[in-house]
Amino acid sequence: MKIQQPESVFRMILVLLTILAISGCNDIAAMARKVTYPPDFNYVSAQEFRSRMHQLAFQLQLLDQALVKVNTEQSIQQQQVLDALRNIERIGSSLQAGEAGSSHPFIDDFMDDFVTDVGKSRITASMEPANYYRAGRLAGSCFNCHKVNR
Repeated sequence: MKIQQPESVFRMILVLLTILAISGCNDIAAMARKVTYPPDFNYVSAQEFRSRMHQLAFQLQLLDQALVKVNTEQSIQQQQVLDALRNIERIGSSLQAGEAGSSHPFIDDFMDDFVTDVGKSRITASMEPANYYRAGRLAGSCFNCHKVNR
């Protein structure tokens, strides 16, 4: 029986400990970002970003459907429009850049204006009588931004 050299045993233990340490940390990159990025930097992973953009698209579809409904009682239509606008504003706000920026440069340039437009749309849609002009333009603002950034 051959006895292993102490160096090779030490190397095997070191490799094993390294593997355990790496597998024990679910998201090393997230921990590193806490140290390497300023606190007001909004880091959104690519997967989160796609998910939130899909959520925005879904809410914009709901908004479009609510705006198109002709035979719906006005108070129901207004509530559906306002619900969609609140959700759009919430999702858009979660994507806004912090003071130090964000991980998506196009968001830095356009999301503040988009969220402001959503807020104005929500205000005019909540008036009596409701004014949906700004709400109807929101989908167009998405199209214009995506057209520029593709």
